[in-house]
Amino acid sequence: MSFIDYFLIACFLFFVGSMLGWCIEVLFRRIFTAKKWINPGFLTGPYLPLYGFGVALLFFISLIPVDTGMAWLDAAIIILVMGVAMTLIEYIAGLIFIKGMGIKLWDYSNRWGNVQGVICPLFSFLWLLVCAVFYFVIDAPVIEAVRWFVHHIEFAFVVGIFFGVFFVDLGHSLHISARIRAFAKEHDVVVHYEKLKESLREKREEAKQKVGFVFPFEKLSEFKEQLTARKDAFSVARKKKAKGTASSPQPAAQTESAQQPETAQQADPAQGPEGRQEESAQGPEERQQADGK
Repeated sequence: MSFIDYFLIACFLFFVGSMLGWCIEVLFRRIFTAKKWINPGFLTGPYLPLYGFGVALLFFISLIPVDTGMAWLDAAIIILVMGVAMTLIEYIAGLIFIKGMGIKLWDYSNRWGNVQGVICPLFSFLWLLVCAVFYFVIDAPVIEAVRWFVHHIEFAFVVGIFFGVFFVDLGHSLHISARIRAFAKEHDVVVHYEKLKESLREKREEAKQKVGFVFPFEKLSEFKEQLTARKDAFSVARKKKAKGTASSPQPAAQTESAQQPETAQQADPAQGPEGRQEESAQGPEERQQADGK
């Protein structure tokens, strides 16, 4: 096959994987976590790019020829490579949003062994299980779907329409993320994207307004005011690097304040020893009269 064939297959797998992944996430949140119908992810439409990239990558990894003479070891090597690749995709995607946009799409900060709250051993193990299911169960149907697509290349027109809608949606979502990024930079915080959507959803429910499933961010003209009003519900302060105190000079204000008590205790240099003796020789009545003045 030519490069164009591989490219079209990758686009087709991205199309299928991102939409199926979106369906899985919606059902998972409705049944197990949020108990509500929530539109997951960064984009507005029914697709999650992480799953799309994942399905395409897992398919091409499954085509890698591995022959150790033992079938179980061949499968173990492929599944391990798949798991590492999925964890790497998750890590790169998480860093892009955190460092580039000030947005956290997910947060594993409370999980053991997490790295920057983006990946953790538990979910890496879950990715490994997903890869095993893909290798033993899903890979064969995916191969059949690819063969069907190759023999019905006219379906590429549908895939093209999908990507047209996808890129329009991406532009809209990036416009929103630019506002969130500006807000995060102004307040020096990282915004939890899902908590932000949930916070705005709760505000509309409290006001007995219609809650949108497809468009969680309505009335962009009031977007900054909404972010400021509910900042504590969906953002966390950025961690700042601790600076060494041994070699760093003290601020001038602290130096002056530290010297004030010592200076106050010193006698006026213009006042000689005789003047100080006269002051100490004053009786209580004279000092009271002086204070009264």
